[in-house]
Formats: sequence, structure tokens, C-alpha cells
Amino acid sequence: MNAYLKAKALLLAAVLYGCTAFAQEAKLPTQWTNAAMQAEIPLSEYPRPQLQRNDWLCLNGKWDYQGGKNAPNALNPETPASFEGKRDKILVPYCPESVLSGIQRNQEINMWYHRSFEVPSKWQNKQVIVHFGAVDHDATVFINGKKAGSHSGGYDSFSFNITPYLAKGSNTLIVAAHDPNDGKTPSGKSGPRGDYTFSSGIWQTVWLEPVNESYIKNIRLLPDVEGKRLKVFVNTTGAGKLKAVALNNGKEVSQVDATGGAYFYLPIDNPVLWTPNFPFLYDLKLTLYNTDGSEADEVKSYFGMRDIKLGKLNGVIRPLINGKFIMQLGLLDQGYWPDGVLTAPTEEALKFDIEYTKKAGYNLIRKHMKTEPQRFYYWADKMGLLVWQDMPAIWYQNEDTTKNRTVYRKELKAIIDDHYNSPSIITWVPFNENWGAFDVKNITNWVKQYDPSRLVNGNSGFNNNPSYQKPYGDPGNGDYVDTHIYVGPYGASVPDSRRAASLGEFGGVGLFVRGHMWPVHNDAYDYEPTKARLTDRYVFLLDEVEQLMKYKGLSVAIYTQTTDVEHEVNGVLTYDRAVEKMEFERVKEVNQAVIKEGDKLNR
Repeated sequence: MNAYLKAKALLLAAVLYGCTAFAQEAKLPTQWTNAAMQAEIPLSEYPRPQLQRNDWLCLNGKWDYQGGKNAPNALNPETPASFEGKRDKILVPYCPESVLSGIQRNQEINMWYHRSFEVPSKWQNKQVIVHFGAVDHDATVFINGKKAGSHSGGYDSFSFNITPYLAKGSNTLIVAAHDPNDGKTPSGKSGPRGDYTFSSGIWQTVWLEPVNESYIKNIRLLPDVEGKRLKVFVNTTGAGKLKAVALNNGKEVSQVDATGGAYFYLPIDNPVLWTPNFPFLYDLKLTLYNTDGSEADEVKSYFGMRDIKLGKLNGVIRPLINGKFIMQLGLLDQGYWPDGVLTAPTEEALKFDIEYTKKAGYNLIRKHMKTEPQRFYYWADKMGLLVWQDMPAIWYQNEDTTKNRTVYRKELKAIIDDHYNSPSIITWVPFNENWGAFDVKNITNWVKQYDPSRLVNGNSGFNNNPSYQKPYGDPGNGDYVDTHIYVGPYGASVPDSRRAASLGEFGGVGLFVRGHMWPVHNDAYDYEPTKARLTDRYVFLLDEVEQLMKYKGLSVAIYTQTTDVEHEVNGVLTYDRAVEKMEFERVKEVNQAVIKEGDKLNR
């Protein structure tokens, strides 16, 4: 690591957090670390692009904090903890285990957050909603000492109407977060059998929003390409008369009157289709009216006209996007950061991995074992990057099955609901390599029924299995027969009579880059000594993928991985995103060549 950067990061932490918290040294700073530390309101961008209102207030920033062994129990408390006396400071929304938080704990279980806020005067006579992008795992919210609500789930968003608890002038917001990290809830790589740094508590944006008594609570959008229409459901609180307007670059495409709480269709004649090469997005404006005809609420959104389904091409089952086969060539994307753990340090950082993936000629990422803030999927929608979305793994699915499996199913549904409207997401992945796998066949069928607009890969890499449990194996249903082969790619799945073939993970070839590695024992599935040699190896692997695509029916290949992650040094980029580990132009060239060969199969 550059000594200057290390010293600067340490100095900044000391200046920003002072004596109220320990000054922390960034083990491996990124180009965004200092900007995140210096931001008065980090990650201040509007957090919900598919349901936008003009007025809102970001609550990210410095909060008072209590954690550690002596912190009061934070699991569904009835009264808030006291914040009198000396207080630590934490930078929200970075988890307490991260250097960006300012405290960098090893693992927190009981966490208490406190801050004051004032409701803007122009929000007078409005309902005020407090929103949380994600809190791991059980959260209880207090306003002015009164309990406003509780939520369970580490990867889905939630909100509470806090209007009854507000006072004029200054208000206090206290959040209790409890996260035992015991593997009995979905936790992905952030669990007792996970590979990386734990992540607990608040890890996505906290914000306030004013609404009227009648307002649009959420929406569900389903493109129907064949029917040349958009299926819409608007969930409203209060009045139900609606107007929906679709726009193409500001020009009205269609308009319909409808009612909240029921599905309706918005015609889209001659639809401009969303594809990775041309990720066109329509704008959508929804207006809710009071019974007297006055406007109660207006939100802005967007949608993409695309479909994804299986079909036969030259006798081979393949995934078809808008009726055409596109070879899905992508990266396993774990979304970890050396400074923010599960949270990207800035908006620019959040975009960076997507931008690099696109520039390097890939058209897909598999978002592995975690979710991202809504803005991540917005950029994937806007830039045209296909997304496979994993469900974060549960680790102890066979203990207290009635409780633990119910928690998993509940959060799986919540994650699908959160991200249902993003056209970039084309496949749900409930289980990975048998980790925490149970009822895979039934859960795969349930996901298909709940969201028939996407494909489902029930158990990606079913040929692999952790040693501590019996393998569930291939569920035999869903849309993909999927194996993981390291280094591969030979041995990859072939299509069967009902499912396409996917190589859900392969590659994993490492390269050591001094000064840009996490300070632990580093490893990979295999290694090359130089950038040139690693590039040669990659090109050869992709040439083999092309052979499997053309002659063995392979439709998806996902290389491990976007970046190094802590001990793993098999990324296309170093963990700090500072070094490209392969020759960019050669990587892009071979990626595009394989995708173009796939396009030829449509002729």
C-alpha cells in the first residue's frame, strides 16, 4: 500500500472522528475513501429512482452510536437506550465494521443509533415517512422515545409513517439494530461460514419523505412486449383514481385513467425494446387524485420493454431476450469494498464496477450473495447490463426449521418485491452450491409462479457442496442446468430437454499485485505470474467458452470475478479497483468476439 495514502487516510479518520471514536487506518484505501470520509452527507443521491418525488431529506451522516458487549439488548426493545454522557460517533450508512464508519469494530451484535432532525417547515400538514434502504438484521425505530415500528430482514428496504410521533422543532430518531450473525438468517458471505468481514446494522441510506394522506405507496411494472403494453399495479393509501402517462424522451406515448389497487395496462405501440446494446428506458408519470379531483400525489418512474424466456434455437434450449439469443457473458460480482465492506463508498464507486464491466465487453453480472441499493440497479438499467440476482445464503437451514426457513422465504419474497421493476434483472438465483439449500424444487417453482416474467436458476453450481451438509443437488426444474467448474470451462453443463445450460462460475485465476492486496494470506483457484500471462490464460478460457457455446449448447458463462475480495486475488481488478490485472483491450476483444459468435446463431 502507498505509505502516503495510508497516512492520509489515518489522519482524516482522526480529524473527522476526533476523540469520540477511535482513529482508524484504512487497510486498503480506494480512490473514493477520502471523499466518503469528508462528506457531511455521504451517498446523498436520491435513493429510489423508480418511485421519485421532489421533496425528501437525507439522514446520512454522523450519528451517535452505542455498540459492543455493554450495549443494551437491541432485539425488538420496547424502550430506547439512553444516549446521555459520552457517545461514539458513526458515519451512517457505513456498517460499524467498516473503516468508513469511523469505529471499525470486529463484529457488532447490539447496535444503537441516535440523531436529531427537524422537519422542514414546508412539510407542515404532511405525512412524514422514514425510509431505510437496509438494516442488518432486526431493526426497531423510535421517534421522540416512542416506538414507531420494527422490521426483520437484512437486505430489503422498509419504512414507517412517523407523523403521530413528531413534535415541532427538534425530533430524535433512535434505531436499535440486532444482528447475531449466527447463520440462522440470510447472510450470504457475511455469516459464520462466510469468507469475509462481517457487516451489521445500518448499511444503506436513511431518509425522510413527505406525502399527503392519500399517496402512492409502491408500484409493480411488468412489460408485455408481445402485447405491446405495460402491465401496472399501483398500491395506494387513501384515494384511488389515477392517471398514468408513458413518455419517450419527454414525448407522450400513451395515457390511461385507472384505479389504485388493481392491475391496468398502458399501451406501448411500436415499443422500443430494452437490450444490453440499446438500453432504452421509457419514463412513467403516475398521478393520484383525491375524491374532489385535486392532486394527491405524483411520482416519476421508468421502465424498459423487454422479455426473457426459454426457447429452442436450432434444436437447442436457450434463453431468449426479446425473442433472440444473446450469449450471456459476465462476471461474478460480490460487491465488497475494502473501506465500506458491503457499502460502496460513493455514488461514483457504486457506478464504477458497472461501467468497467460494460467497457470490458461483458453484458452480464451475477450479483453474488447480496443485494445492492436501488441506485445500483438503476445504473444497470440505464447502462444496459444484465443482472442475475442471488438470494443471500442462509447457513443453518436445518436447525429450528420452522423459524429459520420461514425467515428465508420471507426475505426472498421481500427482495423480489424490492427489485421487481428493474429490466436489467433477468434471473433469480435462490441457492448457490447447495449452501443452506432446502426445498429447492418447491422454492424454484414458487419463484417461477411469483415472477413468471424472469428465469430462475434454482441451485447454481449444484455440483459443488459444503462439507458440513448433504448436497441437495440438481432440483431438476427451473430454467437452467448449472454447474461451477474451476478453472474450467470444460465439464460445464449441457442443456436438457427443458432447461438451458449455464456455467454459473468458472475461472478464478489469480495474480498477486503488491501494494493492492488485503493484508491476509491470499489465494485463488490457480495463478499466473504476470499480467500478460493472465491475459493469455483468460483469452484461452474464452476461446474454450466459445466452443462450448457453439457446439455444446452453453448459453451463459460467468467468470470469477469482478474484483479481488479480501483473501481472494482472482479478480479482473484489484480489491481497491486501482489496477487492471489483465490487458484491457484484449479482454474486451475476446469478450465481444464470443458474444458476436452467439449472435450468429440467430441467423
